[in-house]
Amino acid sequence: MGYARIHCVGLVGLAGHLVEVEADLSAGLPAVVLTGLPDTALHEARDRVRAAVVNSGQPWPNRRITVNLLPAALPKQGSGFDLAIATAMLAGSGELPCAALDGVVVLGELGLDGTVRPVRGVLPMVAAAARAGMRHVIVPLGNAREATVVPGISVRAVDSLRRLVDFVRGAGPLLDPPPAEPPPPAGGPDLSDVAGQEMGRYGLEVAAAGGHHLAMFGSPGAGKTMLAERLPSILPELDDDAALEVTALQSIAGVLPPDGHLVRRPPFQAPHHSASMAALVGGGSGLARPGALSLAHRGVLFLDEAPELSGTALQALRQPLETGRVVLARARGTTEYPARVQLVIAANPCPCASPAGDQACTCPPAVRRRYLAKLSGPLLDRIDIRLSLHPVRAAQLLTASEPATPSAEVATRVAGARAAAAARWAADGWPVNAEVPGSQLRRYPWRLPTPDTVSLRAALDRALLSARGFDRVLRLAWTISDLDGKDRPGRAEVDEALQLRMGDRREYAG
Repeated sequence: MGYARIHCVGLVGLAGHLVEVEADLSAGLPAVVLTGLPDTALHEARDRVRAAVVNSGQPWPNRRITVNLLPAALPKQGSGFDLAIATAMLAGSGELPCAALDGVVVLGELGLDGTVRPVRGVLPMVAAAARAGMRHVIVPLGNAREATVVPGISVRAVDSLRRLVDFVRGAGPLLDPPPAEPPPPAGGPDLSDVAGQEMGRYGLEVAAAGGHHLAMFGSPGAGKTMLAERLPSILPELDDDAALEVTALQSIAGVLPPDGHLVRRPPFQAPHHSASMAALVGGGSGLARPGALSLAHRGVLFLDEAPELSGTALQALRQPLETGRVVLARARGTTEYPARVQLVIAANPCPCASPAGDQACTCPPAVRRRYLAKLSGPLLDRIDIRLSLHPVRAAQLLTASEPATPSAEVATRVAGARAAAAARWAADGWPVNAEVPGSQLRRYPWRLPTPDTVSLRAALDRALLSARGFDRVLRLAWTISDLDGKDRPGRAEVDEALQLRMGDRREYAG
């Protein structure tokens, strides 16, 4: 009878958990039994591991093999346990001395020929191993660059099971991670490309400075999509903690670039208007995968042609916009992903969407109301800035006297405003004004004098604003004062924030 234990890591959402892969080989009919809540992909590891071991030139132990994954109550999913299972089996059969793998985490999927293939989620797995006190990790060669992002842990790579076997026997070395490639040059759409739309540009700047949600309404060609696509260009780079979160999410989703760098630019997600609720907020069988909402964490989620999305998908955004996280409950367990995003929605005023605007619209009033009613009042109530963009005129498009302000110049102002907000709320840990609770802004010493909030109070009393909208106007006012370099907002900033919040109420409900 033989026994061996190898360490691996399992993921539940973004959280990694250290898993002990136990292999027990005993007398009996040859079989492989997997226990410890494995999913379908993990159940199939029995056949992958057998073929990989044989094709790597190692003898297969014809005994009863029981593989247990501890903790047994934690759901396990994916093929990242293959390499650890194969190593534990060979060590339990006496083919490998397992002392060389004490305190080492082993990750990787096996091909039938014994090659070790990359897996999703290696970055949060390695981070979890480091938090658990492990100091060495062996990963597939294709994941080695992203694994080196985690500090305080030694990373080695393998390209085949045979290489790992030779290393454990002292017959050969493991591979060093490939050197990181130079970071890609900064680029992308620039605000200087946008003709006219001064109000749209200003609303975008305020949204970036305070982390506010933004809605833009207007006829086709007015510049809604151009403005939204340029929002990331004026946002500051992510700090270390945010960059690690964003990079880990992209690793889990399998969309992480293979350059070995943390994602420093705020992500931009623009799902098609036919996207399902699962594609938008996350889902799938077993334990749910992140959707576009979580992949836009610390960045921008842009919903173009928003009224064309399904009502169920749109309404699913309401709770995550408030809490900054997505909780997905499934039969096999509950998965949580971060979702602190800036939501930007764009919508035409009606289904016909005539470029000439209201003058050429053929839609009856009831059709217009029904179209924009898909953007429900509760959803719009969570959006801070609402802009109505009018068609660009020939004079703005062809005869501009000087180039529009570039993104770099606007980004400098945004960075200054964010620095002022971060310094003000440093004791409480809120990085932007949009995350400050309304109750904080209504208490001393942040409560604004009564004369400065006359118009805001009147809008609330006349039911033009909800209590949530009242607080969001206060946050907007603080952002506007930060952009203006003031210590606190006055009546002018509050009135301007109210105008940005109210927009043109004739265009939509809410």
